Amino acid sequence: MATNDSINILNSAYLAVEYIDSFLPDNPLQQPFKNAWNYMLDNYTKFQIATWGSLIVHEVSYFLLCVPGFLFQFIPYMQKYKIQQDKPETWEKQWKCFKTLLFNHFFIQLPLICGTYYFTEYFNIPYGWEEMPRWYVLLAQCFGCAVIEDAWHYFLHRLLHHKRIYKYIHKVHHEFVSPFGMQAEYAHPLETLILGTGFFIGIVVFCNHVILLWAWVICRLMETIDVHSGYDIPLNPLHLIPFYAGARFHDFHHMNFIGNYASTFTWWDRIFGTDSQFIAYTEKEKKQQLMMKKAN
Repeated sequence: MATNDSINILNSAYLAVEYIDSFLPDNPLQQPFKNAWNYMLDNYTKFQIATWGSLIVHEVSYFLLCVPGFLFQFIPYMQKYKIQQDKPETWEKQWKCFKTLLFNHFFIQLPLICGTYYFTEYFNIPYGWEEMPRWYVLLAQCFGCAVIEDAWHYFLHRLLHHKRIYKYIHKVHHEFVSPFGMQAEYAHPLETLILGTGFFIGIVVFCNHVILLWAWVICRLMETIDVHSGYDIPLNPLHLIPFYAGARFHDFHHMNFIGNYASTFTWWDRIFGTDSQFIAYTEKEKKQQLMMKKAN
């Protein structure tokens, strides 16, 4: 009975969104995107699309999303939004990070990406334009992937902080006490595999078109680069997502090493009380700011 009620609610929500979507103006980018997608299908094999297309999406998205945070360090106005203002980025650290990223991307992640084609073939995942899900279905699927990945990340990330194994794997990621965007995927190869597994679970559950692979890659990179950016930007649109952790939440994890283990949302840390030190820290900060205002 409960299952039927849930299905009815989801169907009603789907119909409501479809109804609202029918009143929205046509997307001017849809036709060019359709033409580009069909051109890709006509000129490249499924293996090329799944493998090299996925690699290009990952690399271009990753480094483009890193550009704003990289530029912030040269803009004096943006420094007031930097969370740990006493720990500026250095060229030495950024270069070291970049070299490690290239190794991880091409020697750890690329072999995994090479399995994308075989995954889509095994589960008969379509590539065609006509089978592509609507934008709101794709958005809901990405949110579902984020919820699953966040749960996996919380428990495995917390395990990697165990004193018996921390120094062997996760310590690499914590070399930077004050994180910056490009550092999001700076990690030990084993950590890339362990925490990266959470990314693929949602794909297995929700994937009904190859576009979800790329959409979820972009969404996940957008989130992880944002929380590692080191800057808390007030007008950040990601803050509109309910329970979104954000840069200040994760920055505290790098600064404190204990607590705030989740990747995207705050609920697991709240349930298990692993955000208690962060809450105490933010309350202390607010009191200090209030006292400074009164003194002025």
